[in-house]
Amino acid sequence: MTSAVSRPEQAASVLEEARFFSGLSRAQRGRVAALARTRSFPQDTRIYVVGDAVDDFYVLAEGMVRFTLGLGKRETSAGEIIRRGDVFGWAPLVEGHGRRIATAYCLTPCEVVAIDGAALMALMESDSAIGYALMKKLAVLLTSELVAFAAG
Repeated sequence: MTSAVSRPEQAASVLEEARFFSGLSRAQRGRVAALARTRSFPQDTRIYVVGDAVDDFYVLAEGMVRFTLGLGKRETSAGEIIRRGDVFGWAPLVEGHGRRIATAYCLTPCEVVAIDGAALMALMESDSAIGYALMKKLAVLLTSELVAFAAG
């Protein structure tokens, strides 16, 4: 069972610590935080699995998450263990990805900042500075995951 609470000030604090959002100003991070809610998951819970509908983009606020990327019958731990301040669940930021291609599993009790993916994409399209900064970070993230997956 999960709980969801909208706490923009807590979300803004987590985003400030996350490297993914380091290219944004405080005001820009605040605009992103306004799209977020905090969610808690117990240990041994799957936040999402391969095939789930794409909705939120996540920042880990507390705990540890195992991220496994899977395509077809192949699954690998590309992306390894997600720790505080790391982002995961990037599919909502890539056009044409309607279903998850990975699984995110809580190794410990976890708290995440869940950012509405569609709303974030709309913000990125309407504010090109935010969009460009986040797309640069996303390109680095996806390249790292692709290399890890290929190394298998």
